[in-house]
Amino acid sequence: MNHSKDTKPSIEDIAINETMPHQINAPSFEGTGIKMEDPFVNKHGVTIGDSLYASKNSPLENWSKDTDPSIMAGDEWVHPTNDIGWNTIENRELLESKRKPQAVPFMHPTKDVSKGTD
Repeated sequence: MNHSKDTKPSIEDIAINETMPHQINAPSFEGTGIKMEDPFVNKHGVTIGDSLYASKNSPLENWSKDTDPSIMAGDEWVHPTNDIGWNTIENRELLESKRKPQAVPFMHPTKDVSKGTD
């Protein structure tokens, strides 16, 4: 991914088919109704969600004994769709529950016609 400080990275720079292939355990958002979002720059000038994990403005890159760790707390440090939290079993199950069954053409997509036949 090549982008200067004047261009904002986009999800197209890091995603393929609604997944993050460079993250081995990253789930696919395809078919979930959740739209993958572009990286953003927070109020500290740190790009969140570009998968580079380092920014010259990040407190992590400029840490000292005087740095208050709470500066990195809050939603402005978490990307809605490119976050390590999506790699957890619970969040992967959440995404799976949002997908429609892939049984078509052998069953009705919204009606269980076999109910009560057992």
